[in-house]
Amino acid sequence: MSLDAGLAFSTIAEIGKLYRRRKLSPVELTQFLLDRIARLNPRLNAYLTLNSEAALKDAAAAESALCAKSRGKSSRDLGPLHGIPISLKDNLYTAGLRTTGGSSFLRDFLPLQDAAVVTSLKNSGAVLIGKTNLHEFAYGVTSNNPHFGPVRNPWDLDRIPGGSSGGSAAALAAGLCYGSIGTDTGGSIRIPASLCGVVGLKPGLGRVGAEGAIPLSTTLDFVGPMARTVADVALLFDAISNQEKLKRRPRVPRGQHLRIGIPKHFFLDIISPEIQQAFESSLVTLKKLGAKLKEVSLPYLKETEHAGNQIAWAEATHYHQQAGWYPLHAAEYGEDVRSRLEMGEKVSALEYLRALDLREKFIAGFHLALLENAVDALVTPATPIAAPLIGEENISIAGKDYATRALLLRLNRPANLGGIPAISVPCGLTPSGLPAGLQFLAGVNGESLLLDLASSFEQAHPLNARPDLSILE
Repeated sequence: MSLDAGLAFSTIAEIGKLYRRRKLSPVELTQFLLDRIARLNPRLNAYLTLNSEAALKDAAAAESALCAKSRGKSSRDLGPLHGIPISLKDNLYTAGLRTTGGSSFLRDFLPLQDAAVVTSLKNSGAVLIGKTNLHEFAYGVTSNNPHFGPVRNPWDLDRIPGGSSGGSAAALAAGLCYGSIGTDTGGSIRIPASLCGVVGLKPGLGRVGAEGAIPLSTTLDFVGPMARTVADVALLFDAISNQEKLKRRPRVPRGQHLRIGIPKHFFLDIISPEIQQAFESSLVTLKKLGAKLKEVSLPYLKETEHAGNQIAWAEATHYHQQAGWYPLHAAEYGEDVRSRLEMGEKVSALEYLRALDLREKFIAGFHLALLENAVDALVTPATPIAAPLIGEENISIAGKDYATRALLLRLNRPANLGGIPAISVPCGLTPSGLPAGLQFLAGVNGESLLLDLASSFEQAHPLNARPDLSILE
């Protein structure tokens, strides 16, 4: 069967309907995506490892089960992800399938067991099609990997996709999978989602198990879903979340007068004109949806960068020492990652403990601000800039130069420090044709609220654009 290229951008629900009506088979779709990856990935560099043989075998098992159901025979339909090809960031353990962490010295590492999130996906019937490229050890925001080459942004191959889950976002934007799982320590899901025009959810503390993910910072690490639509992200989140800990909030009807806070300070202090324009346009849409917008003040925002750095630097270095990788393999790390591991050696116990104290104050202050201002969620830009060029280390805003890495982390770090859920959803294109992202943040257990809010926004403010993939041919 010859499949149309547009099928690569269908939603998970659309694919599921085709499966169950026997108009498409999981094997056909998996082979279609494998062929598509073979054609487009050499320039995009989104995938490091394909799981072709096992993926086709799993797709055949899904096809058999779903066909049996359609014939009225005994079968086991595992739900909306059954037979759906998804990818994984290559810092998540996969039994018998290499997990490099984006590093040179783990190039041939084969884990003995799956990460917790991989087990959940397999139990839901998802088909693992491959492992995606990333910033080395998830310790950066560009996905400019010195060992496997840079991931390129499908919207402009000269630009970064963001990171560290850059391969996942690029694969989604190019129609090379239907969902992906990334990790987020300071924005590593939301940054690439914003720069590539896809959706990324960083769940709150304890919502998705991080066991079997190569740690960066055990305090700040989160595992979460990425997809092209909010509905697809919600399906992935339902599959991987800790259901016993998941207290679903009531769904928010479209048009209900949600109270949304706009932070007075920090989030809009340093922002490029094109992102400012996209943000203001998004606020107009939220008002049309019936949202009540209110300016709010949040405590300790300026301190989150320093506290996050102290925690991440210390914990990353500690883990790499425990694993026996650093300093034994110091010369084999990329320069940027090695320099941050060296910084971690200099963090004193007192500095680390002060950072943890600040974290507790920020968490309490954040939730108190929501309560006192009677707001359900906050809205901010997801990143203050659109995708920079590969190798562009500094960006000028209003005549002042800023480090690109710091800019991309700036608006995302607070959610990691606070252990709160946050989602990035596309909110348009800049005049130069690059995606812009909108971020919603909520309090503890607020994932369902965020997904409903983001879905309403997405429907009212659709991106309605795809990258020109002819540049990859």
